[in-house]
Amino acid sequence: MIVFPAIDLKGGEVVRLAEGDMDRATVYGDNPAAQAMIFAEAGAEHLHVVDLDGSFAGRTENREAVEAIIEVFPGYVQLGGGIRDAVGVEGWFNLGVARIVMGSAALKNPEFVKEMAREWEGGIVVAVDARDGMVATEGWAEVSDVPVVDMARRFEDAGVASLLFTDIGRDGLLKGCNVDATVELARSVDIPVIASGGVKGLDDIHILSLHADEGIEGVITGRALYEGKLDLATAIAMANRG
Repeated sequence: MIVFPAIDLKGGEVVRLAEGDMDRATVYGDNPAAQAMIFAEAGAEHLHVVDLDGSFAGRTENREAVEAIIEVFPGYVQLGGGIRDAVGVEGWFNLGVARIVMGSAALKNPEFVKEMAREWEGGIVVAVDARDGMVATEGWAEVSDVPVVDMARRFEDAGVASLLFTDIGRDGLLKGCNVDATVELARSVDIPVIASGGVKGLDDIHILSLHADEGIEGVITGRALYEGKLDLATAIAMANRG
């Protein structure tokens, strides 16, 4: 199971939000590239980067910071936030991004996302962000009437690399990952699932790793790392043990 340390970007700074609320942002640094190297030195081979401003604007807003991260991080960068057209997708892949996460576009223009998944094999991740079991979009500012499992199933056989499942109600709150909902989703579809939202410590990593053979590909963690509640090197070792 992969551990993805997260770098969320707002105004060029490294932040974490509480429940996806841009007004509830905690700043953890002003040098995203340096933070990427800290994670690399702890053993991270994968990095999850989110352009939060881009998620709300519908276009890339933190390009300089993302490019700086790509330049220094020696592993795989997974990028999301405001990437909603073919030009943006191609541009980021050409710059060295390994996988692109698409959320709002997946709900509102699924055929486009499927087309990108076919064109960029293994490169597209569909974000399934949930509030009370329903899909949320536009940087989580809107909640749809589409159940999470229904949306996920739309992308079976579409060639997407993974589903990124986030329980918004837990995100950034250190309440613990919603393991039950994550595993239930993984069991319901034939696409690997990445867990996100609320990871608070090693217990979450351990429990999720026990379900790796049921389709849990990885877990994203942010605030727990920044606040010293989770040691990245230890988490990676535990995830590898399964």
